[in-house]
Amino acid sequence: MSPRRFRYSPWDGTQRGFELDAADVMEQITDDLLYHGDLNAALRRMLQDGFADRNGERIQGLREMLEKLRAARQERLDRFDLGGVFDEIAKELREVVEQERAALDELAAEARAAGDQRRQELTDQVVAERNMELEMLPNDLAGQVRSLQNYEFTSSDVRERFEGLVDRLRQQLMQQAVDQMSGAMQSMTPEDMGRMKDMLAALNDMLAQRAAGQEPDFDSFMDRYGDFFPENPQTLDELLEVMAQRMAAMQAMLNSMTPEQRQQLMDLSNQLLEDMDLRWQMDQLGENLRGMFPDAGWGRQYRFDGVDPLDFPQAMQAMGDLGDLDQLENLLKGTVNPGALAEVDLDRARELVGDDVANSMERMADLAKMLQEAGLVDQREGRLELTPEGIRRLGKNALAQLFKKLSRDLLGGHRIDRIGVGHERTYDTKPYEWGDPFNLNINATIGNAVRRRSAEGRVGGPVHLIPDDFEIEQTEQSVRTATVLMLDLSLSMPMRENFLPAKKVAMALHALISMQYPRDYLGIVGFSEVARVLEAHQLPEVSWDFVYGTNMQHGFVLARQLLARQHGTKQIIMITDGEPTAHINSYGEPEFHYPPIRATVDATLLEVSRCTRDQIRINTFMLDADRGLQHFVERMTELNRGRAFFTSPETLGDFVLVDFLEQKRSMLRGRRVG
Repeated sequence: MSPRRFRYSPWDGTQRGFELDAADVMEQITDDLLYHGDLNAALRRMLQDGFADRNGERIQGLREMLEKLRAARQERLDRFDLGGVFDEIAKELREVVEQERAALDELAAEARAAGDQRRQELTDQVVAERNMELEMLPNDLAGQVRSLQNYEFTSSDVRERFEGLVDRLRQQLMQQAVDQMSGAMQSMTPEDMGRMKDMLAALNDMLAQRAAGQEPDFDSFMDRYGDFFPENPQTLDELLEVMAQRMAAMQAMLNSMTPEQRQQLMDLSNQLLEDMDLRWQMDQLGENLRGMFPDAGWGRQYRFDGVDPLDFPQAMQAMGDLGDLDQLENLLKGTVNPGALAEVDLDRARELVGDDVANSMERMADLAKMLQEAGLVDQREGRLELTPEGIRRLGKNALAQLFKKLSRDLLGGHRIDRIGVGHERTYDTKPYEWGDPFNLNINATIGNAVRRRSAEGRVGGPVHLIPDDFEIEQTEQSVRTATVLMLDLSLSMPMRENFLPAKKVAMALHALISMQYPRDYLGIVGFSEVARVLEAHQLPEVSWDFVYGTNMQHGFVLARQLLARQHGTKQIIMITDGEPTAHINSYGEPEFHYPPIRATVDATLLEVSRCTRDQIRINTFMLDADRGLQHFVERMTELNRGRAFFTSPETLGDFVLVDFLEQKRSMLRGRRVG
């Protein structure tokens, strides 16, 4: 096997081929997931709203899909007229009658030309009687068919045309039970129709056996009548479900007709099918299927307002389309996770609403599976949950979004392209990943290439390197920082639209320290009426508390306890939008006051003093700071010698990340100088 080779060309914006992957999906739901803290809800909202992939191609959400479905339904209703079902039949019957009248005229003309007076008289009498019969034909279609079946046609050609029309109508009426299920229905002989009756009777017998607690012989039934069902149903239930859908479509067409139209069709059906006992068998089957599939749509009806007439087959096709559109709409309305879209018949969806919607359904259906295969989420007790790798990816996304919006002046050369300082080696190596400093370990890299070549069965010759072979050195971190991030979770944060930027910074800072400074420590404390320690794996699901109170005092207590177990330079980064309004009183209970009372301020400043004594610097990032918060932070800064930043939701990430990197840079530079 030859080594893989890579060729590159400049990107000019026209190339495609970046397929949707799990990273795209996570990027799309990052903000929603960070704000609400619910992975399943974020996927549902993404499913509802849709998104654009990295090619800029629109993946439609459920709302857009449902709009397209409803538009496709309305387009059919605005275009077609069900009256055409009868117009086509009436037109053919009129043509049959006109042809018969022409044949009678020709018969009378032949008698006159023969010069036989007696023959002419007899012929004129027959012609007059038959013309009278034709004149007296009933107005309704069923009556006309019944009268013409008893009429003695003069022309054999006209009689054959009428009998062909009757056979065709009988086939079309039969399709209410087996529409689109039997290729044999396209040209049925009377013998075929008789066999159809036997098939329906056998099917009704199987339903009676099941109702009696017996097991019907489905295989034997399929051996005898399987040619009627090219879909090859594997069970009796599969067969019955399809037949129920077809018969429900016929019922929907009846429901959608005017009372006069409906009566005409019922009379016509009775007239054409009663003679072969088909009517009874079909009614019996319909009654059984209604009981078995009550939700098949037997009560559906539509209002057709168009002018394009539909003949009988076209009307049945239109009703099938409308029924399938209804089913698809119900499925989409009941969908709560992307995986449910895997149940959609994509080929049928493509026929009904086009490629765009079907392609969006297909790609949406793969989202949850894609995330699971990438190891970003896992299924637990029927719910999707982030894996550790998913949490890391979420942090990377938050970090990338914040760095993307940093100005060059702010970012400058602040990126630290080394884990440690002075390349103090730990003698550990790791596979190279994109973004790592390229401190290549030659021995390990060549060793990887040799082992790979051996595994491929090649011996001797030059050693070719590929990117997967690269191994880089880890270096010792000489300067360690221990940080606790205090995140305000009080109700004012979402009310002032500060929560998402603050949580995004928390995720980004965790990702930055994990990736670039793995020996650093980051603790997280959330505070509102009371404070609590948060683990990194809890951070994606953290949401604000539906309580009032900003208990900085309790937050400082917990932060100081976390940092007491750490070594190195210690700091607290606090993100808040309000002055302290709560503290833990002498009874160990949270106490809330607004405006803040002196006891709360004093208790908070006491904890600030204890942090200062333990050489913990407090850097405060204030969002929407009012005069009360500014005044408190100024007093806190005087005590602690930390720093305060007045910022906004738009610039919070800039200030926090740049300040953190600036401090690391200064510490590393100081270490080198020292």
